[in-house]
Amino acid sequence: QVQLVESGGGLVQPGGSLRLSCAASRSIFSMGWYRQAPGKQREPVARITNGGRTVYADSVKGRFTISKDNAKNTVYLQMSSLKPEDTAVYYCNALWYQLDYWGQGTQVTVSS
Repeated sequence: QVQLVESGGGLVQPGGSLRLSCAASRSIFSMGWYRQAPGKQREPVARITNGGRTVYADSVKGRFTISKDNAKNTVYLQMSSLKPEDTAVYYCNALWYQLDYWGQGTQVTVSS
């Protein structure tokens, strides 16, 4: 079993920045972030492996940075140049023994 605890969401103005954190209860090779806006399907945002390999959705490339502290089993999502269309509930994801585990979700709202 894997428990994921997220933090860091909130309200930010367009062009602003936020950092999300997700702490896992054990070491996970592959962790990532997804988001779900109202009325839309959950979509992948970014992913990182223990080796530091990263993958980003086209919509966030150049604006978001995913990183991982393997010693703390924690993954971060640094979000910059935020846009109103980034507004969503952001979920941490861990892939462990081919099973998906999810955090509780944290709301990010980009609005003036």
